Amino acid sequence: MAEDPYRTLGVTNDSTDAEIKRAYRKLARQYHPDRNPNDTASEERFKSIQNAYELIGSSEARREWDQQRRMENMFGGGAGFSGSGSGFDFSDIISQFMGGRGSSDFGFDSRSSRARPSKSSPRTSFRGADIEAGLDVTLEEAINGTETKFSHRRLKRCDKCGGDSFGTSRACPKCNGTGVQTKGSTISVKVPAGAIHGQQLRLRKMGHEHPQGESGDLLITLRLDAQEGRRWEEGRMIQEVPVKISTLLLGGNVRITTPKGSRIQIEVPERTKIGDRLRIQGHGYQGSDLDIEFVLMETEDLTQKQKEALNHLRDSGL
Repeated sequence: MAEDPYRTLGVTNDSTDAEIKRAYRKLARQYHPDRNPNDTASEERFKSIQNAYELIGSSEARREWDQQRRMENMFGGGAGFSGSGSGFDFSDIISQFMGGRGSSDFGFDSRSSRARPSKSSPRTSFRGADIEAGLDVTLEEAINGTETKFSHRRLKRCDKCGGDSFGTSRACPKCNGTGVQTKGSTISVKVPAGAIHGQQLRLRKMGHEHPQGESGDLLITLRLDAQEGRRWEEGRMIQEVPVKISTLLLGGNVRITTPKGSRIQIEVPERTKIGDRLRIQGHGYQGSDLDIEFVLMETEDLTQKQKEALNHLRDSGL
């Protein structure tokens, strides 16, 4: 199985597309060959970052990757999934979309390995599989609510045979006897006011259609863009606070802008470590608590005076 692009970029699978792009830019800048000449390890890391971004850097590529991962998990993952050359029968794949190969709603024709309805099961008991997808919204849109367009692809009943060729020996020229076809459409999704990160919206009957039964549902997970320098961890907003090395060692104060736009002063304790956190009550999303995480402030260029001071500190043993 290929390296997980989310892990490579240091993000999670519920990160927004914007957060993935910011993470990529930061890492690409850090490991770029121009910044690390003659450094083989950095060059390999840079290539991994580039490859990961190609897999999930756009909404379309990310949906394809996530779908492929779900297919790998569905079929055990060990052999991987790469389409018709992977060794999987396409009718078996359709069967999984139609509710799972082990479902009691299906019998199997040993001559074709194709799922067919069990004679003892009523037609109305068949159901297509649900579809899981993510939708990015801004904090403002989540607070006030919005209606947005969403590109959607799913299995729909074949418009030639109407699904009647499913489970039979008759081969429909359009669907090859599966009873369904992949079709795309654009739908409107209403995001309720006060939506939270990770909230799931269920759109009934908008999942995969079963050729001889009901449609599954479309499950949309809302991903709120925490904006530059912030991220979500288990529903809690984390804000990074860049601090100078001298302030980390000696203590001091820094000013930050909170998600609701307030400018507040934060006291940095003496001997603070990179990654240490403080919790500020009432300054997170919609009045929730905000966790701040101290990170080292990046310094691109040092003045001659700063270099001399650092050399003095190094000579002193610090």
